[in-house]
Amino acid sequence: MSDALERIREQSQRLVEMARGIQVLGRLTWPSDVVDAFVEGWHQGKRELPVVAPPSVDLSSEIDGLEGLLDELDLGHPLGRYLAATAASYLDAARLVSAAGTRGFLELSRNLYGDPSSRMPGTDASYLDAAQALLDATGPLAESVGPDPGDYCLTAEHVRRELQQRIDGFFTQHQVEVVIDESLASKAAASATRIRIRGRTCFSDEDLAQLLEHEAFVHSATALNGRAQPLVDALGLGAPRTTATQEGLATLAEVLTGAIDLARLRRLALRTVAVHNALDGADFIDTFRFFLEQGQTEMESVRSAMRVFRGGDLRGRVVFTKDAVYLHGLFSVHTFFRKAIAEHRVSLVRRVFAGRLSLADVLDLEEAFEAGWIREPLYVPRWAASTHTLAATLAFSRVVNRIDLEQVGLHDLNPVSVRPPPVAPRGGE
Repeated sequence: MSDALERIREQSQRLVEMARGIQVLGRLTWPSDVVDAFVEGWHQGKRELPVVAPPSVDLSSEIDGLEGLLDELDLGHPLGRYLAATAASYLDAARLVSAAGTRGFLELSRNLYGDPSSRMPGTDASYLDAAQALLDATGPLAESVGPDPGDYCLTAEHVRRELQQRIDGFFTQHQVEVVIDESLASKAAASATRIRIRGRTCFSDEDLAQLLEHEAFVHSATALNGRAQPLVDALGLGAPRTTATQEGLATLAEVLTGAIDLARLRRLALRTVAVHNALDGADFIDTFRFFLEQGQTEMESVRSAMRVFRGGDLRGRVVFTKDAVYLHGLFSVHTFFRKAIAEHRVSLVRRVFAGRLSLADVLDLEEAFEAGWIREPLYVPRWAASTHTLAATLAFSRVVNRIDLEQVGLHDLNPVSVRPPPVAPRGGE
């Protein structure tokens, strides 16, 4: 190994160590007793904003270390540029956590995650426009199909056992443990070695399928693939700059495998709208009511509202914009795959799974892949491993989406003009 590559490996290892102490979601998530107290007060008729202390954490050592690392990285090398982008993202993340509860929090959040006003590639529409279009399209559908008659109350322990059984056959060279976490804000969170699912939660069969495709076969897989890289183990880090791609990839997995349902799709769109409303001045209680009015339970509504306001100002305008990345990432990854296949660059699809990468990383690191500095991913979900099947699905969706449903009726869709049979002449006529 050359001296340059040896230096990159050492720098990657140092970056991994520095990143361990910078946990955005872990630092910003509210204590569970705050959530419980708000719901209890709501039942008693209290309409008071929760009182949440900002995280008390000193990340000055991590900030100094990252700044020092950035000064020594070789920006003339593709791996050096990757490490620099990742270190800079963690530097912004450390500053974000340190700014929780201040007005500066919003600008840092926007720098890391964007916001609903960002424009979709290839269109003049924003992600807020896309969210509203999804809500408009799915609202009548949700009413027409009615509630799912399936079992809506799978316990956390049942889901834990089912997930563990199904993922054991996928991660053949690693152990990924599924555990229950009573304090988790989201329904689940995944790392390279562990998938946490929220306790005291009523899960459905759809939830189980979504957790499998989203958390296990994407989030844990990309983290393991990145961590297993012999030269740049920093590819296993979930830097905030990769969040849109990673969440988009995981959500696309739900779509392409049929795991997603209307309720889940609407939740993603509602989160984007809620971030927009809070930026416009809606406070925590307004946001809680918004989710209630959209059919969520009280507990889900308070958790959804908490996601928007963690680290921000519960009176509105200073919020955590991360929930805007789901639709952003979903549309971006879907379009990236379509474009890669159209340009006969199918290797890019698999390489998205080589670590917790952004779409830009996949392109910027092509030289590193070709040189063997980055290995092809060990774990790739079935839907992405079969590029022929994926190409067929994406090509079909591209063509069929050109049909404007407003311009056709059900009777227009018979492929053959059907004429009534001729009437036989009556006898004697």
